[in-house]
Amino acid sequence: MGGLYIGLVLVPMAIGALAAVSCALLGNFLVLRKQSLMGDAVSHVVLPGIVVAFIITGSITVWPMLLGAAAAALISALLIELVRNLGKVEPGAAMGVVFTALFALGVVLLEQSNTREVHFDVEHALYGNLESLVWLSGIDAKALLDPAALADLPPQLGRVAFTLVVVLVFLAVFWRQLVVSTFDPVFAQAAGVPVRFIGAALISLVAIVAVTAFEAVGAIITIAMLICPAAAARLMTNRLLPQLWWSVLFAFVSAVAGFWAAGSGMALIGSGFSVSAAGMIATVSGLILAICAIAAPQRRGAAS
Repeated sequence: MGGLYIGLVLVPMAIGALAAVSCALLGNFLVLRKQSLMGDAVSHVVLPGIVVAFIITGSITVWPMLLGAAAAALISALLIELVRNLGKVEPGAAMGVVFTALFALGVVLLEQSNTREVHFDVEHALYGNLESLVWLSGIDAKALLDPAALADLPPQLGRVAFTLVVVLVFLAVFWRQLVVSTFDPVFAQAAGVPVRFIGAALISLVAIVAVTAFEAVGAIITIAMLICPAAAARLMTNRLLPQLWWSVLFAFVSAVAGFWAAGSGMALIGSGFSVSAAGMIATVSGLILAICAIAAPQRRGAAS
């Protein structure tokens, strides 16, 4: 029974938690840089890029998806500048128009293509397929020591784990430059810090995290996890390192509690059906943010 619990519950829960923590770590810097909309934007732009990459290559493996997302991001940047210059509108309006239009295009392409054959449709794009990422070979605890059984682990687990390692390495290597350019970009540029490179690297890494998380948990949790844990953590402290730890805690709790609530939690209250795990994770994340907005120390300090 323990093996079944590992294979059917802990593995998809771990995938959701790893994806959530990766998003939360980068989301802190988006919030501090006042670029929260970029997280939402990247998550929207990823969809048409992934769909077009699948239509061209017939594959939903990582590299085609990354290349498709990168191409979509470049096209969206060009379209934003075009809308700004031709329409004479402010940047926020231009971004809103382009990102929603591209996301809608991605939805239309999904509906018109044969992506359902590989279990990739509008529902999976929005909510992911976290519940289906089970480890069928994990029928008992001995499977943890069986190379053949371990080879049958969902590939998404390795991808989100590797992405989290990349995020941690990026933060460790560029920590000083990232912090200085986040809090005082003028001083950072005068001190010789490659501000534009650091900013581009951050957004590029957000796109990579969004792509790897998108395959497992869809757009909803990706958007929520980039912003909600970081925003809640910002209300808990004015210090960066504690903020990172708070955001990791909030992301982990959201993933674990949300996944449990989507299945066992619904059964506990007498419901005859489960709900989307990704949707419930995003809901729990929003509830944590709401609680912090009401009761967090920084909130009380601002009120007084």
